[in-house]
Amino acid sequence: MADLDLRLVRCFTVLAQHRHFGRAAAALHVTQSSLSRQISRLEQQLGVRLLDRTPSGTRLTEAGEAFLADAEALLRSAERAAARALAAARPHRLTVGSLLNLVVTPAVRELRRRFPDAEVRTVNLGWHETREALLDHRVDAVLTRLPLQADRLRVTALYEEPRVLVVPVDHRLAGKESVTLDDIADEPLPRADEPLWDAFWRIDPRPDGSRAPDGPLINAADDKIELVASGQAVAILPASARIATLRPDLTAIPLEGVEPCQVVLATRTDDHGPLVTAFREYAVAHLSGSVHSGR
Repeated sequence: MADLDLRLVRCFTVLAQHRHFGRAAAALHVTQSSLSRQISRLEQQLGVRLLDRTPSGTRLTEAGEAFLADAEALLRSAERAAARALAAARPHRLTVGSLLNLVVTPAVRELRRRFPDAEVRTVNLGWHETREALLDHRVDAVLTRLPLQADRLRVTALYEEPRVLVVPVDHRLAGKESVTLDDIADEPLPRADEPLWDAFWRIDPRPDGSRAPDGPLINAADDKIELVASGQAVAILPASARIATLRPDLTAIPLEGVEPCQVVLATRTDDHGPLVTAFREYAVAHLSGSVHSGR
């Protein structure tokens, strides 16, 4: 088989995601005719038909379905290889990721002060991106919250955060000094597609073995907030989210009888570079207990 052109593979995966030539072409910033030609070229390289056009869009053939998973893995492998090569060529560069509402600045500032010639970048990540971003070498360290699938990662505990219940200001529980799991036994909570994260942030199952009521499935933290504001669910969040100060239509109530969440620094286990080692030291020194000190 001729070598596959990764540009054609990417076109196919985007089309498979949208199942519509017009929307896929817009996402790729190409014309529909150009996208159609590229898909045809890929089918010629593979010697199979990958999709069929339908009145409502496109449908993957059996061959297309079989090719899709490996195509996505192929693109991820190519991105990982490029990132590793870039990291090896730039040993004095460090990229630090962090989740929303987690402040990484004091440790980054200290690293820049101690290593003035280093290039230190910071990026925001979604809760579902932490592990993949590290293993794909898009970032070198991440300030994140547990739970986290930790194989191939080094996880350093920094501090704990209490968890709170977020509800609309007109909710029956709004105004209470605190609530327990019994108070929300029948309240639906938004679901996530990552099992560890979903179980922890919905407390599912409950200590008595009962299951948390299912709310809508979400892909981002902002989606969760909107569901709560619209009255479709309540949500359990870290206290540092300070939702009530950002959204006057929501209020946060201390949640009693549940373990706090843990804030950690995660890095790759095989990364022993001086910048990563130093940043871990500064994170422990400058970030531990930061939820209480207000830094």
